[in-house]
Amino acid sequence: MSTPAGHRAGVPVAATGNALPWLWLSLLLLIADQLSKHLALATLDLHQPVPVLPFLNWTLVYNPGAAFSFLSDAGGWQRWFFTVLALVVSGLLVFWLRQTPRRQVWIAIPYALILSGAIGNVIDRLRFGHVVDFIDVHWQGWHWPAFNIADSAICVGAVMLIAGLLFVPATRR
Repeated sequence: MSTPAGHRAGVPVAATGNALPWLWLSLLLLIADQLSKHLALATLDLHQPVPVLPFLNWTLVYNPGAAFSFLSDAGGWQRWFFTVLALVVSGLLVFWLRQTPRRQVWIAIPYALILSGAIGNVIDRLRFGHVVDFIDVHWQGWHWPAFNIADSAICVGAVMLIAGLLFVPATRR
């Protein structure tokens, strides 16, 4: 039998400690994301690849849309839509971290990762009107859409959350 969110075997979160301390991970990733974007903007020329490895370039691109440039040519309304959406999701993630017992790392860490990525890209949308991407993974002429540390945090967090829910017993999450 599973226990309600915010409880561990009938013990309220207040008695065991909530997952809000995982916000330090969000903050560290947010700082890394913003510093890396600052460096990309300061050192890279738009759309000019800088080879790093045979399959990796640093290539500065601006993404006014969402993941994989979804809605990038929608006329501007998407900037505010994705900003509001990310802020609402971020608020929910902080609330859920508060409700999650600290020891449930397969829930807390993904929430912290997704939160850092959402806020990192919101900062870009508010500052620049688009998201700054610069990581360009490619193979034999095929390029994955450029991304950044915030995007990586969101993806890793989503995969961890799904894996935790599917493969980690509820008593160990």
